[in-house]
Amino acid sequence: MSTPYASAAPYYARYRPPYPAEFYELLADRFALDGSQTVLDLGAGPGPITLALAPLADQVYAVDPDPAMLAEGSRLAEERGLANTSWLVGDAAGIGRLCLPRIDLCVIGRAFHLMDRDRVPADLDAVLAPRGGIVLVDSVPRPGVPRPPWAAVVEEVCARFLGAGPGGADEWDDEDRPGGAEDAEDHLAKSPFSRVETVTWDQTLRHTVDEVIGLRYSCPSSCPALFGDRRAAFESELRQALLDHDPGGVHSRTVRVRAAIATRRRP
Repeated sequence: MSTPYASAAPYYARYRPPYPAEFYELLADRFALDGSQTVLDLGAGPGPITLALAPLADQVYAVDPDPAMLAEGSRLAEERGLANTSWLVGDAAGIGRLCLPRIDLCVIGRAFHLMDRDRVPADLDAVLAPRGGIVLVDSVPRPGVPRPPWAAVVEEVCARFLGAGPGGADEWDDEDRPGGAEDAEDHLAKSPFSRVETVTWDQTLRHTVDEVIGLRYSCPSSCPALFGDRRAAFESELRQALLDHDPGGVHSRTVRVRAAIATRRRP
């Protein structure tokens, strides 16, 4: 059964900004990724992390509850000739039922807040190799940087078509998710993977009008299916509102990418 993300899948895959190359370099260094490891991408969506790590691993398992997301990721993997990826329908509550082999690294991108944050590390303890670890990664608006004015333009147009929803105009950055990075790290610190280190990178992202629309469609609260036969009108109105706000058609924001690397404490 598909989740609200189903119609958002192709937009999520195309328009969500990738994590920086430095993030993957960090993973390769910390976990000695040399093409012989097995990696789990939990809550994978359409697999941007899976696709990026496939060249560095022997096998990558992408697990997500939404078949549409996995289908999009599988299609992209086939296009890129990445035969060492497996796309499994499942959720974090059923890790033990997936019959996975020994895992060297589990990466969770923007999804830990949707999981049982006490149970998941405990379940992963049974499948992760002795020197394996869990890495949580997300991106949020950079602290201390004002919200870009164009985000309010997006929010206003969305509200006219869908009403005031739970997500903000910058929902793709998980600004309104429960808990937060510090809360997630607290859960890890109380788990078998209690040695936690955090690394951050700041990014300035620039979006065209079409990219802003694509980002909006990548969110469950404003995925294409929700607009029905008003979708064309929504796109036209949002495009015009953004161009009225900035005729140059380029909309910038600054985000902070945060990676929490959790490993077991050694005796």
